[in-house]
Amino acid sequence: MFTTSCATSAPRRSKTFLASCGAPVEKARPEPAPPSPGHRTHPGELGSVAVQTERFRDRSITYAGVQGELLTIPSANPINHHQAINDPTGCEPIDIDAQLFVPPGIDRPPTVIVVPGSLGVGPNHEQHAETLIAAGFAACLLDPFGARSVESTVAKQTVYSFAASAFDVLAAFRILRERVDLDPARIAGQGHSRGGSAVTIAANRRFADAIVGAEVGLAAVYAVYPWCGQQFVDAGLGSTVYRAIIGEKDEWCSVQEVQAQVNALRQRGSDATIRIVANAHHSFDRLEDPHTIDEASVAPSAPTVMLDNNGAMILPIVGAPDPTITDRDAFVASISGGHGRLGAAIGGVGEQPGLFTADMLAFHRAWSTRV
Repeated sequence: MFTTSCATSAPRRSKTFLASCGAPVEKARPEPAPPSPGHRTHPGELGSVAVQTERFRDRSITYAGVQGELLTIPSANPINHHQAINDPTGCEPIDIDAQLFVPPGIDRPPTVIVVPGSLGVGPNHEQHAETLIAAGFAACLLDPFGARSVESTVAKQTVYSFAASAFDVLAAFRILRERVDLDPARIAGQGHSRGGSAVTIAANRRFADAIVGAEVGLAAVYAVYPWCGQQFVDAGLGSTVYRAIIGEKDEWCSVQEVQAQVNALRQRGSDATIRIVANAHHSFDRLEDPHTIDEASVAPSAPTVMLDNNGAMILPIVGAPDPTITDRDAFVASISGGHGRLGAAIGGVGEQPGLFTADMLAFHRAWSTRV
């Protein structure tokens, strides 16, 4: 049994961050052992240094009695969405790690790809994977960090691109749909914060068509407190079922941007829903009291960066697409506009972690029985 722990950070940074854009990621202290079930973490036990320090592929893991199978996922490091869409085979290749858990006794079960946020694979993602496996789903827990020698993107979101995060999701999807023990028509993505951005972009037809082909893609997306600071002008998801869940007090990711994303999906005819959880902060699925991380650099009030049909970014103050713009360019523009600030809260309170689990299971059960 696993308890929940730190999941994510927001990708937009403060002026302190900009000074270190060209610096390597700081070596973090080793993460302490996961707390016992029911333990409430004291803020001083966490700070913002509980990061992924052990390569996920080197761990022998059993969830809900199922031994994990190591997967090597051929993915890529596009510099931006424009390169991913227009030259996917020309992007720098990279093999990332994942572990797959297929529950026994179930013929070709539905699969959920679990995508972590800025601190890598954490105990909350492991808990959610175990819950899904026990409920009859196969779970593929993705590790975007190990192969890239990344421990955390909290201090430097540009260590690899958001386009690469979305590419990882579709690369995993491509491998999973070829397996004879899984149902290729029932593969979903569940992403947390930065991972929520990844599964949202991966489901967009403008992106997915270029990577995996037309009319092929995720059956469903569960976007967990997602960062929606980059959105396609054409928000079409095709047949993908979409649900976002976010706390009303989220200080890392903009609730309004998530609402706008869901509304744009609906306008394009998608089956898209949103749940805003009362009195909840970022990472409210974690079993620890809400507390503020003083060094957190966030900019939830920054204008959204739109992506044209070819994936070129449109800076809000420019208004025209530019295929050369990267994430760093967009973040610098945001901070230059005065949108950055320090300090943001994380953690769950009361029944919020349980509420999340119930919502997660209800969504995955609903879409998987309809496909």
